[in-house]
Amino acid sequence: MKTKDLIIGFSTGIAAGFLIREVAHRIDPTKPAELVLHGIKESFKSEGLIDGSWIYMKTEPFTRQAISSDVYRGGISRVREGEIEQFEFFADARTGTVVELIKL
Repeated sequence: MKTKDLIIGFSTGIAAGFLIREVAHRIDPTKPAELVLHGIKESFKSEGLIDGSWIYMKTEPFTRQAISSDVYRGGISRVREGEIEQFEFFADARTGTVVELIKL
């Protein structure tokens, strides 16, 4: 096999890999649920110890006024001033941004 053919094949493989990754990201651009939960936990850690947390791995539709998006639903509990506080959150599946936080 010639070196030229090897370089052409290698370059074609890399280009195809990048193209497939880009197409797959456009089809399902959601962030993994674990990363979304990790970001939310980091935000809560600045105000106190986290007692527990959970997140549904599948997205669900969420509508607020005229805006609709897919969100992850989850919850977090923390200890603040000796008392346990519990929250339920809805986080945008594409960005991980909390769109609603409800204290229970």
